[in-house]
Amino acid sequence: MPLPVLILSCARHFEPTTIHSMSPAQPQPVLPGPVLLGYDQASSLVAAYAIQLGRRRRSAERVELGLAAGRVLAQPLCADQDQPPFARSTRDGFACRAAETSAHEPLRIAGATRAGEAPAGPLPAGAAWEIMTGAPIPAGADAVMMIEHVDLSEGRVRLLSPRTVSPGENIVAQGAQARRGDELLPAGTAIRAAQIALAASCGCASIDVFVRPSVAILATGDELVPVESSPFPGQIRNSNAPMLAAMVAAAGGEPWVLPTAADHAQALDAALAQAAEADLLLISGGVSAGKFDLVEPALARAGARFHFTGVRVQPGKPVVFGELPVSARQHFDQELNQNEKGTKCFFGLPGNPVSSAVTFLLFAAPVLGALAGNHDFAPRFGLAQLAAAAHKLGRSDLTRFLPASFTFGASGGRLPEVRLVPWQGSGDLAAMARSNCFLVVPEDAPDLEPGAIVRILLT
Repeated sequence: MPLPVLILSCARHFEPTTIHSMSPAQPQPVLPGPVLLGYDQASSLVAAYAIQLGRRRRSAERVELGLAAGRVLAQPLCADQDQPPFARSTRDGFACRAAETSAHEPLRIAGATRAGEAPAGPLPAGAAWEIMTGAPIPAGADAVMMIEHVDLSEGRVRLLSPRTVSPGENIVAQGAQARRGDELLPAGTAIRAAQIALAASCGCASIDVFVRPSVAILATGDELVPVESSPFPGQIRNSNAPMLAAMVAAAGGEPWVLPTAADHAQALDAALAQAAEADLLLISGGVSAGKFDLVEPALARAGARFHFTGVRVQPGKPVVFGELPVSARQHFDQELNQNEKGTKCFFGLPGNPVSSAVTFLLFAAPVLGALAGNHDFAPRFGLAQLAAAAHKLGRSDLTRFLPASFTFGASGGRLPEVRLVPWQGSGDLAAMARSNCFLVVPEDAPDLEPGAIVRILLT
């Protein structure tokens, strides 16, 4: 059974460890005192941690190719033969010798080959060979003239003047894409449709992938009721757990949703004990500095080492990142399976859903991606052009991530256009559901003007 990852949301303050020396193998002591990191500093710390995780040995399993989407390649994918295995045409037309064709003299049509038929040839002198896209080039031919560019008459074909063809035109040579034995994809590649197609072309009916880390998702709060329940006044449905489960699966993890924990110490201690086998612990809610924000004290009782306990971002300022010790038995198992060093990491994510989603994308997803073996684990950012009216946001000492929607224009060569989605704060699920990105507003940024080039965080 893969080890679970627990998702926590919390926010009481301890001083983070020294950033440059922090690593998964060397947890630092907990120091008191509230400290907020800037976004760039926190992001660099998480990236360094993820790089350390990426160096660890992890278990693999073989899965059918049709079930491999979303997994991470555990062994390099190598070509089982030259790609393409024969010189092939990229156009419907006529295989020919370029020098003869460019003289614009009629050439006798000596035969025809469709895709799937064996290579023909040799091509006689003064002749052309009718050929379909994907069909093998007959021996002796060095170019293909497109059917749109020729004149056909009484079994002969002539290239229309003033067109000419060059050797190699409209042909992909044997082995042009790869030679037999070449590495096509390295281990650590996330598998999507294109990677599945490439593996299929190499004859791989099944492939080796890394075992997915299991993520334990713990939502906290007396106000939460199950999704199927009708909330009483003062209660809300638990939307964070299914949202985070979907995000965990997209990031390469195996979600493990725990029962909701009430706002008292005994319930939180029991929940953390239940999640003791997790690789990564994520808790939603209970991390601010209020009277009933009890998650960080519970983590401290469990022996947590905190790397940071707040980041200057909006939404999501109370986000927490650290490590918990593992039991002796679990440590032994992890050394066998994943070369763990006696700790497992956790994130405390704020309870408001937009805050929880933003901090997961920025901080938890890269760590989870590294745990899953993915070598491309960084958050996905892009550039876009701001549309509509100017936005007077006011200066702030926080890096802001605002719900937004981007679209691509009909004409090419332009950046996507992005618009802010009106929202009512970090609890506005409807606004987040209408978004497909977050607009990034740096610290102390001036008002945003129409047409400005801005950064977006992709979801």
